[in-house]
Amino acid sequence: MGKNSAFSTLFSNFAANFSYQATIMANEIELNKDKKDKKEEEYVRQTGSLKERLGRVKKTRWLRFGIVALIYVLWTVWMGNPLLLLGLLLLADIYLTQFIPWGAWKGWKKGPLRTLMSWVDAIVYALVLVYFLFLFIGQNYQIPSSSLEKSLLTGDFLWVNKVVYGPRVPQTPLHFPLAQNTLPILNCKSYIDHPQLEYHRLKGLRNVERMDIVVFNFPAGDTVALKCTNPDYYTLCLERGRDVVHNNKEVFGDIIYRPVDRRDNYVKRCLGLPGETLQIKGGIVYVNGKALPQPKNVQYFYYVETDGTLIGSDLFDELGINMEDRHGQGNQYILPLTGDMKKKLESLSWVLTIQRIQPDPGETIITYPVGTDYGWTHADYGPVWIPKKGAKIDLTMENLPLYERCIRNYEGNTLEVKGNQILINGKPATSYTFKMDYYWMQGDNRDNSLDSRYWGFVPEDHIVGTPAIILISFDKDHSLFNGGIRWNRIFKMPNPDK
Repeated sequence: MGKNSAFSTLFSNFAANFSYQATIMANEIELNKDKKDKKEEEYVRQTGSLKERLGRVKKTRWLRFGIVALIYVLWTVWMGNPLLLLGLLLLADIYLTQFIPWGAWKGWKKGPLRTLMSWVDAIVYALVLVYFLFLFIGQNYQIPSSSLEKSLLTGDFLWVNKVVYGPRVPQTPLHFPLAQNTLPILNCKSYIDHPQLEYHRLKGLRNVERMDIVVFNFPAGDTVALKCTNPDYYTLCLERGRDVVHNNKEVFGDIIYRPVDRRDNYVKRCLGLPGETLQIKGGIVYVNGKALPQPKNVQYFYYVETDGTLIGSDLFDELGINMEDRHGQGNQYILPLTGDMKKKLESLSWVLTIQRIQPDPGETIITYPVGTDYGWTHADYGPVWIPKKGAKIDLTMENLPLYERCIRNYEGNTLEVKGNQILINGKPATSYTFKMDYYWMQGDNRDNSLDSRYWGFVPEDHIVGTPAIILISFDKDHSLFNGGIRWNRIFKMPNPDK
């Protein structure tokens, strides 16, 4: 009986204490609900004169507005356009006065519609933030091909720094920020063609330098056959005929024009700068008559012969040769090799021959300028002068094909030839002064890279930025959990030659 009494007393005390704590919790929940409801009501009551509205703004709101306004003013100074300061009025209304009921939905009763609006609000905020981040700071970029191996590998995901060369003010401002030119799934344009703004680049840290790895918009990507993007439209028209390409939509798709900043992104190494004369002899690049030092990981094609021993997958993986570059049959192979890879094979007793493949002087690969035969190959090219802003060049029928795209496509002039006379904007011309700087870009995989040797100079308004770091790297030849992630490349610097 004593034990039961003690237990009853203990249980009563516990129940009373539990009831007391539950009452406190209920009161706190109700208090929080009242605060939340009051907060929601506060937004609804944001009416009255400007003075009354500003008087109701909390200190934390003022602080947020101050930070955002400071960032906006600094951005306006960077843009060099004082008219953009008018945007401060919009920011002041969003954060302080709220004459436009931006967040009216926050005062709605709980329900599906309010939940939907909260998601819309968060998504719009994120998209605006990503839009400005990608436009003015940097963006991610995936290496799609082996043209820069072994400096950059297929499957590398890079962070591209736009601040180094100065970001471009968007020429096509109305576009979806997470897509370059095509929306996934929907497979439609990710941008609206109009309005188109003039090219303007903000001040950067420096200009493009030799040996920089550069991300840029593909110059020959201004016109695209949607179902056949490789080779480019101009090469396609030369090989198949313009009428065939335009009149066969089932094979080539629609023919569209893309603005400069919506053209596909490419990445190559800058070897030639504005105003320089470049020539390639036996695969070696010369600038102003002097041979350039080879990049550390430059590759060439080699003929490899063994004593009958097959090169196995393990050795291919060790050398870093991906599946699509493993060309061979029996004991004979054609492989892209760096100097270190060549030495590795030479150390194997069963490898009999390693010989660099010299290009056939009569190779049929079309080089730039497309449609004109100077007798150049990808290994013996030029000499060619790279256009420089403000520089004047004498135009002749001999050199016109080299600069025709620069004058017409990139700098917006009309150009035609009547007899032996060159007409620019309808007037006879014997010379031309360039409006922009141009660059010569090549891949490190010298025998397997579509670059300036095939589609010409890269105008300054096509420059996007330079890779700053490798974020992550995936090897498509292996499964995700069996070597599919290249751990040794994560957060690695992308350019060992700088």
